[in-house]
Amino acid sequence: MLSSEVVPLPVTDVDRALAFYTEQAGFTLDVDYHPTSKFRIVQLTPPGSACSVQLVTADSPSRVHKLCLVTTDLAAERATLIDRGVAVGSIRHKDPVETWAGGWSGGLDPERRDYASFADFADPDGNTWVLQERGHRKGVT
Repeated sequence: MLSSEVVPLPVTDVDRALAFYTEQAGFTLDVDYHPTSKFRIVQLTPPGSACSVQLVTADSPSRVHKLCLVTTDLAAERATLIDRGVAVGSIRHKDPVETWAGGWSGGLDPERRDYASFADFADPDGNTWVLQERGHRKGVT
């Protein structure tokens, strides 16, 4: 069995990124290890995730795009992030879902189907994240 455990995330300022992810995005700090001035490992985990990110200093313009965060309530998660100061884009859903070919409509999918509703945000370095709703309808009768 394979699973993804850590994704390296390039940033220009580790302290700024650490503040963004812990104070605004709500990630949990797992490790901030810096035994010398030239070596530091900072690892954080999104709430409820089994996969972490590791902040890696990178002066290059290369960034990671469209990392996915899954939530059972996209509207609530988006509101929480906005309350914490994260600039989250509008919610959109696939349209039509059944024969989706790249079209979007504003708002949540009316039936709250899995993998149909999305919103986006970026960190201060330009790494981008996609919030995706899955599991909202579980238990609904």
